[in-house]
Amino acid sequence: MKDWINSMPECLALEMRGTIAVLTLNRPEKRNALSEGLVLGLQFFFDTIHSDVQAVVMKGSGSNFCAGLDLNELQETNITQSFHTSKIGQRLNDSIQFCSVPVISVLNGAVIGGGLELASATHVRVAEPSAYYALPEGTRGIFLGSGGSVRLPRIIGASAVIEMMLTGRVLDAQEAHHRMRLTHYLAEEGEGFDKAITLAEKITKNAPLANFAVIQAIPRIVEQDPAGGLFTEMLMVGIAQDDDEAKRRLADFLVRKQGKVTKA
Repeated sequence: MKDWINSMPECLALEMRGTIAVLTLNRPEKRNALSEGLVLGLQFFFDTIHSDVQAVVMKGSGSNFCAGLDLNELQETNITQSFHTSKIGQRLNDSIQFCSVPVISVLNGAVIGGGLELASATHVRVAEPSAYYALPEGTRGIFLGSGGSVRLPRIIGASAVIEMMLTGRVLDAQEAHHRMRLTHYLAEEGEGFDKAITLAEKITKNAPLANFAVIQAIPRIVEQDPAGGLFTEMLMVGIAQDDDEAKRRLADFLVRKQGKVTKA
């Protein structure tokens, strides 16, 4: 475990809180913009995630989550290089969405462009009032390239994504949470991380295979036709309930239920 933690690049900070990995984007002077090194570092983390980790809390260093791609690295790129950059970003966010354990993001300050794409790949999103969201790609002559055009319309709707990209409109934390349902929780300023840790601690009390089934199966089921989705659901029921930990928890629940006093 210690060797794994020490193998992270300087642009990432990693610490363990029990079985929870706290992963920090560590480029505060660039508002944690996604450089090639940071993207590859994140990919390394999710490719090599330690078997003792049961949940990940991802946040940004300082007052921003992530201000998107480091545009200094996009200057004078050709179409082949653009394809390569997009493929790397898509692979990273696929690795997050289909991680072996749940990933919770803490959103504050800038959550822009590629940063919003990164957040949309996480399973639970906790925002603070300072968080603001934008997709300025249209105004900059570029396009979403890290899977955001697939994930974000499924979260906030295609019409909202189109409007944000065309106009560059900025969503504040309140509108994004209450109207768009982009985030799951809206914490007080400075309390997002504590809320995320509390949620992670709760999630890690679930049976690990149940968590795995939820984050692996549901995104795929919603893409299937109803018959295929129902069959996949049956498979996941069998897999989850055949787990020894699930059997133990069910037995414990039935014992507690038998001991309850009920009205006559």
